[in-house]
Amino acid sequence: MPSLNLQILIAACLGVAIGWLTGTLPADAPVREGVLYASTLLGSIFIGLLKMVLIPLIFTSIVVGVANLQAHHQVHRVWGGALVYFTLTTSVAMLVALIAANLFKPGAGLSLDLFAEAMNDFEARQLTLPEFFLHFFANLFQNPFAALANGSILAVVVFAMFIGIALVAGGDRYRNILVVLQEFLELMMRIIGWIMRLAPLGILALLIKLVAEQDVALLSAVGGFIVLVFATTLFHGIVVLPGILFLTTGRSPLWFFRGTREALITAFATSSSAATLPISLRCAEDNLKVRPGIAGFVLPLGATMNMDGTALYEAAAALFVANLMGIELSLAQQAVVFFTAMIASTGAPGIPSAGMVTMVMVLQAVGLPAEAVAILLPIDRLLDTVRTAVNVEGDIIGSVVVQRFADRG
Repeated sequence: MPSLNLQILIAACLGVAIGWLTGTLPADAPVREGVLYASTLLGSIFIGLLKMVLIPLIFTSIVVGVANLQAHHQVHRVWGGALVYFTLTTSVAMLVALIAANLFKPGAGLSLDLFAEAMNDFEARQLTLPEFFLHFFANLFQNPFAALANGSILAVVVFAMFIGIALVAGGDRYRNILVVLQEFLELMMRIIGWIMRLAPLGILALLIKLVAEQDVALLSAVGGFIVLVFATTLFHGIVVLPGILFLTTGRSPLWFFRGTREALITAFATSSSAATLPISLRCAEDNLKVRPGIAGFVLPLGATMNMDGTALYEAAAALFVANLMGIELSLAQQAVVFFTAMIASTGAPGIPSAGMVTMVMVLQAVGLPAEAVAILLPIDRLLDTVRTAVNVEGDIIGSVVVQRFADRG
């Protein structure tokens, strides 16, 4: 029987091929409808299983991770190293996007008639920078039971960090609680192992649906922007991040990609860093030998705060919209885009369509029409695949880099 890695790779290739063939069928063809229904059902089950374990996994991994780091007096080095790494890689990603967008000018000369209907029907959510910070900090501290029930990841991370620190401060008095949480974390990892047996089927179904439902005419109209985002995101994922890994740890990019294929393909298919987190933890700990304490701290934090692909996309999208409108953004305005996109990608507020809301914030920061986000909605799902894979790659590389930094202390 082929290894799980090979099964996932074969499933991804088959998913793209079957999706393309399904997309060529007439919209009302029974075969097309049946394939899309089956793929939607299987994909929903797979995503549902990942989300089922997500919140308990984040809570236990952060608590145990913080407790272990505090006990070994490494928490400050790990926390500091993670923040420096997150800031550095996000900044580089946006610089790559802005340089490429200035060189190739995607959207220049493209008629807006194609998007008139979408823009008329779309009602943009307005979110100023002060409102963003209000939502962001309001979502940091919540009733922990409400946060656990509602899947508010950032609030769960903050509460778990407090619990982890309190367990260390309490010493032997709370040792039994820590042991129970460690055993619960091991239990969650066992369940994740069972879910991974369904990963090839889930990825196959998700990619069939993604490819089959793409609007070819729209993709060709904005092809330049799509190519630019894919190219810059892949450059960041294939050159920049592995380069940082090699320079800081001496580890080969091939070693990294071999150990993380499951997580990267799952991130591509699900377009969700959070849903991929159980698999990211498994790959980091089992394949890359990152200590559970560090992986359990850096990866959940990175899934919320470290969004290289998202920051890159938002910076490029702002210049794309400006070109569509015939507006030339000055260097100062592009600097505003840089810092706003960094803030927006660090932690989207817990409100519906948060990704698009933060995109609106980036556009408004330089005076671009918020309604123009409607242009991005039809292609967002496609672009989300690669940027999510790079987000996850950045998180996992971060755990390896931070471990090396902590060990040098």
